[in-house]
Amino acid sequence: MKFRVCAAALICSAFLTAQQQEQNPPQNPPPQPPAGAANGPQPGPAVKSPGPGERTGDQPKAAGAASATMQEAMRNFLAIGAPPDPEAVKRGQALFVSTCGFCHGTNANGGATGPDLVRSVLVLHDQGTGKEIGPVIHNGRPAKGMPAFSNLTDVQIKDIAAFLLGRTQSAANRMDYKILNIVTGDPKAGEAYFTAHCASCHSPSGDLAHIATKYEPVALQARFLYPKTQHFPGTPGPPPDPREQKTVIVTLSSGQSYSGKLERLDDFSVALTDSSGEYRSWLFDDEQGIKVDVHDPLKKHADMIPQYTDTDMHNVLAYLETLK
Repeated sequence: MKFRVCAAALICSAFLTAQQQEQNPPQNPPPQPPAGAANGPQPGPAVKSPGPGERTGDQPKAAGAASATMQEAMRNFLAIGAPPDPEAVKRGQALFVSTCGFCHGTNANGGATGPDLVRSVLVLHDQGTGKEIGPVIHNGRPAKGMPAFSNLTDVQIKDIAAFLLGRTQSAANRMDYKILNIVTGDPKAGEAYFTAHCASCHSPSGDLAHIATKYEPVALQARFLYPKTQHFPGTPGPPPDPREQKTVIVTLSSGQSYSGKLERLDDFSVALTDSSGEYRSWLFDDEQGIKVDVHDPLKKHADMIPQYTDTDMHNVLAYLETLK
């Protein structure tokens, strides 16, 4: 358990370090911008923040560079090496499916008669070279029911090895997983669902205007399913959205009540910060008869999670993607 916690902490550290390096590249010495220049490492005019529905030209490039840096940091942390040649992987996959897939499965995860090669020690030691798996492919393992494939060339075997290396790296590094197109629903059906379940709080011409230009499809789907912004103090990311904040009214047995931003609520106590900024808390054991009323602006989103079908989710997303 301790090892898992440490590993998770190191992974987070690798990501944060990579992101910080990308956002704040080291400079020696750091140049000082002249008065009136934009904040940042280079002098220049102040940058106008993008308005609703706008995207700056640098965002995709910066996001891509940051992503590549984090992927490299993750690969270094996991010690899985550089990815294999994509063309070799493509050729190797075609060979593997036609030659080995009937026993080991088309993704090398094992089949009815062949073992899982993604976790094979022999494949792990091969590291995409073909030197370890080559003799096994050429000679087979008759005692275990594996036939010989002497007709395969060394180049073809190396391509198969590249495919297997890609599979083992993907299993080790889940951050490389690529999500396929998820905009597969019916926009008209999604609009009808939105009108029936969401229009009382949201408007396609109001708070959701141009929403599809602000988020990629995967992020947009996650946004309407789990809209609360996760924010951890001291880490990069947007600050908490005040519209998501839970509020509470605490009524004491005397009838006096207090209201404000909910700071904590558990089996033993409740705490809030009132409009003046004063922090107040009560222990339930000390304050008998206390009444606590919590208002969560995102409660309806949480209540809808078990009601959605897969079709509903894809239809709503398809409709939201039209709001550009």
